[in-house]
Amino acid sequence: MGSEVVIVDEIPFPKEITTTKPLALLGHGITDIEVHFLQIKFTAIGVYLDSEAVNHLEQWKGKTGNELAKDDDFFTALISAPVEKLVRIVVIKEIKGAQYGVQIESALRDRLAADDKYEEEEEEALEKIVDFFQSKYLKKHSVITYHFPATSTTAEIVVTTEGKEESKYIVENANVVETIKKWLLGGTSALSEATISNLADTLSAKLS
Repeated sequence: MGSEVVIVDEIPFPKEITTTKPLALLGHGITDIEVHFLQIKFTAIGVYLDSEAVNHLEQWKGKTGNELAKDDDFFTALISAPVEKLVRIVVIKEIKGAQYGVQIESALRDRLAADDKYEEEEEEALEKIVDFFQSKYLKKHSVITYHFPATSTTAEIVVTTEGKEESKYIVENANVVETIKKWLLGGTSALSEATISNLADTLSAKLS
């Protein structure tokens, strides 16, 4: 079992997750904040991609991970590559679903507004995501998965908490789906700098 997982801050992530096809763990990290010199960790993150993603990034061949991590065009190309993507987030510091939903809503709303794509439909879609999380309690080791199929503009959010049935929600608004991808994988403005940096290193090695 040992070699089949990668430990991210004491949390095991499988090296591969099979959906319609096997997706490899290519990046991982955490989200955290420093308060009075104390590091508070919120979540551990794993980014799973279809290995074909690399074929869509050939023009960055030979760049170092450091260069890629700062290159938002690279991550834009990764986000728009027509390959399956999955981001697995594991809760380290428990949080009420209502709070988590509000965090997502404000992160996505700001990005949508900046891109001039925040209309009524997007507002409704964000409200539905908030509603989906509203009643949940995300205790430690709860898993939130964002799954982006290769050929569709939808995203599936799945929440798994110990002792509860997993619950799923499909986001159908294409602008919101795109913005979730940017929030999770969008280079310098993404949710977790550590994850982006690790993903950039892995992809740099695969492109060398």
